[in-house]
Amino acid sequence: MDFFNAENIKFIIIIVCYNPGNKLLDTFESIKNQTHKNIQIIIKDGGSTDYSLEELRLSFEGDKLYDKAIIISSPDEGIYDAMNIAVDAIPENALTSDKECSFVYFLNCGDVFADNNVLEKAAGLIGEKFEADKNNKTASKDDRTRMTIFYGDIKDMQTGKHVSSTPVIDDFACYRNVPCHQACFYDAALMKLQEFDTAWKVRADYEHFLRCRYMENAETVYLDMIIADYEGGGFSETADNRRLSENERKQIIAKYLTEDQIRKFDMIRILTLAPLRTKLASNKVTSGIYNGLRSQIYNLMKKNKQ
Repeated sequence: MDFFNAENIKFIIIIVCYNPGNKLLDTFESIKNQTHKNIQIIIKDGGSTDYSLEELRLSFEGDKLYDKAIIISSPDEGIYDAMNIAVDAIPENALTSDKECSFVYFLNCGDVFADNNVLEKAAGLIGEKFEADKNNKTASKDDRTRMTIFYGDIKDMQTGKHVSSTPVIDDFACYRNVPCHQACFYDAALMKLQEFDTAWKVRADYEHFLRCRYMENAETVYLDMIIADYEGGGFSETADNRRLSENERKQIIAKYLTEDQIRKFDMIRILTLAPLRTKLASNKVTSGIYNGLRSQIYNLMKKNKQ
C-alpha cells in the first residue's frame, strides 16, 4: 500500500445505540475532540424513544462532523445485526482508494477515546507500518498487501486500570485472549468482506476476529497505546450471558483450532488458574496488581519480538 501520510488514514467510526441517554453525547463528543480529522461517523440507532438522537442533533447540528454523519434509526435484531447494518451503510467512496486508506472502528455508547490524540497517534503508527513494509525489500508482495487489523490496549472504567492486549496474536492468544472490538481498527475492505455472524449471540466479535485471521489471513499488528476507556458491564457481561459466552467460545475455537491444540490449551488454562485470574482482573482492589503483572509479561514478549 502506498499510504504513508497519517492524514490519508481515514477512520470510519461506528456507534451502535438504543435508548443511550447522555452516553451518546459523551461518545460523540469524544470523537469530535480528536485532533485527527479524517473521520466518518455512522450511528446505528435501534429506534430509541428517549429522544437521544434529538438531543444529539440539538447539541451538534451545524458541526461539520455531525452534518456529514450517517444516522440510521430502525429496528434491528441486536447489537451485531446493528453493527452489520452500519457496515453495509459505509459508502463505496469511503473505502480505501488511491487517496485514502480506511479503517473501521466500533465505539460503544458510554465508551470514549483515551485522550484527544488517539486517532492522530494511531494514524501515525499505521503510516509507519506501511512505510516499513514499503522499505522492506525482503517482504513478499503478499505480505505488503494483506488486509490488516491494528489493535491496542484499553482502560477499564470500572476498575480504572490499564488492560494490556497481547502483542502477539498466535494460536494460544486466539484460544483465550483476543482484543475486544473497542481496541481494534479493521481494514475497511476486510470488514466489508467479513461481517459479524449473528448466529453468535454474545461472541460474534470473537468469532469474527478468528475468522478474519484464519480464513482471510488478516495480518494483526499491535499498537503500543491505550485506545479507549471501556465502560464494561454491558450485554455480554451479565451472569446469564457469561455462561452463554463460555459455551459459544468453546464452539468457536472448535471451528478454528485442532483438537490437539484445544486439549493443550485447556490444560494450560487449568494449570494457570484462569477462573481465579478472571476474578482478580475484574476486582477493583486486585485488578491493578494483576494487570500490572500481565503488562510486564507482555513487555517481555514485545522485547523478544523485536
